[in-house]
Amino acid sequence: MGVLTREQVEQFGEQGFVVAEGVLDPEAVLDPVIEEYAGVLDRLADALYEREEISSRFEDLSFGERFIKICIETGDVHKQYFDFSLPFSGVKPDTPFWSGQAVLNAFTAASLLDAVESLIGPEIYSNPVQHVRIKPPEQILPKNQFGNPILGETQWHQDQGVVVEEADETRMLTVWFALQDVSLDQGPLKVVPGSHRSGLLTHCPNYHGNGPRLAGGMQVPERLFEVERTVALPVKRGTVILMHKQTVHGSLPNVSDTIRWSFDLRYNPIGQHTGREVFPGFVARSRKHPETELRDADRWTEMWLEARERMAKVNQGGQTDVKFGRWVEGHLDCA
Repeated sequence: MGVLTREQVEQFGEQGFVVAEGVLDPEAVLDPVIEEYAGVLDRLADALYEREEISSRFEDLSFGERFIKICIETGDVHKQYFDFSLPFSGVKPDTPFWSGQAVLNAFTAASLLDAVESLIGPEIYSNPVQHVRIKPPEQILPKNQFGNPILGETQWHQDQGVVVEEADETRMLTVWFALQDVSLDQGPLKVVPGSHRSGLLTHCPNYHGNGPRLAGGMQVPERLFEVERTVALPVKRGTVILMHKQTVHGSLPNVSDTIRWSFDLRYNPIGQHTGREVFPGFVARSRKHPETELRDADRWTEMWLEARERMAKVNQGGQTDVKFGRWVEGHLDCA
């Protein structure tokens, strides 16, 4: 069952997050997603092999093992081929993305929306601030300019902090779930209970003050919240983590030898600003107007194709025609 108990709703209000077990049926909801992504990986492997960028298609391996082999041989994580979103800049007319039916079915699973409804009500919009996270083992990842793994541990942030100001009044809810069990070694989410009560904190661009492993990028300085209260959240598949938009969180590094694979989604009440209006959202549930609910992945794909066409004409060559954030360097909190 997806409907949250009174105790779970109260925990969400007090702690800024709740871990709800057994919300998603692994066989009915998650396995079809894995199968769908296996097809995406097939096509990527074929293309890379034809270009002689990999020595084999590795078709006899499991998804995770195959993904790792391809990452090692190409030195690239190829994340855009699997994501149901687009970059903020430099989008091309053929920039890849994925918006298949199994993925859409997971977004709109009745039990998942029951949990969401418990917190934001029955008129539910799928907010386009969303990503699939296929995080390979840290030891195989390429490094950034600071010597840290790309797609390593996620830096401290609040989800309200990664959207524009127009969405500040939006009741945005974060929904996170894994497609496979996530152990402590695989880099689960880490959250700071109660941090949502401090409101929106400063996010510092290109920040180095949280230590060398988190150097660079946009993040909240650890001195602005009670970092010692951090808890890690390893989960079984089928479990859903729901978070307040102001809960400070990140993730641990994946120090295992397998991938960590998760969906990072947002929902808000219909009619509220998404914080990323140039990307397409959709009505996931409406008790008032069920005929407006999106369940057709072909239509969803068309919406993303239209967004890609728009984005291929803006935010090119270092220009910022469309804003995706609010933070600039120089804030006193970032000194």
